[in-house]
Amino acid sequence: QVQLVESGGGLVQAGGSLRLSCAASGTGFRINAMGWYRQAPGKQRDLVAVVTSGGSTNYLDSVKGRFTISRDNAKKTVYLQMTSLKPEDTAVYYCKVDALIFDGIYTKAYWGKGTLVTVSS
Repeated sequence: QVQLVESGGGLVQAGGSLRLSCAASGTGFRINAMGWYRQAPGKQRDLVAVVTSGGSTNYLDSVKGRFTISRDNAKKTVYLQMTSLKPEDTAVYYCKVDALIFDGIYTKAYWGKGTLVTVSS
């Protein structure tokens, strides 16, 4: 019912910028919160940033002031603008969408396949 397509990952030098995008498509649902997670090798998957349906945002402490999450409801897309990137930001970044499914009236989380962000020194 919900399909996610991520883009924007890549290799950048420390201090550089990247912009990640995640677009949702399908029918029979309403998107609630949208967020980005990241996972480095040997580490757990952590929440990086989230934006609610009302537009409220929350960030991982280590990215505050450097990353900005936003959403375009018409395009069903969430973005993560990353600036002043550091080597410790290197990870696979995953898009997550929380959706209300109309047939049955239930909520479900959908995950993107992930996009690799590598920041070199």
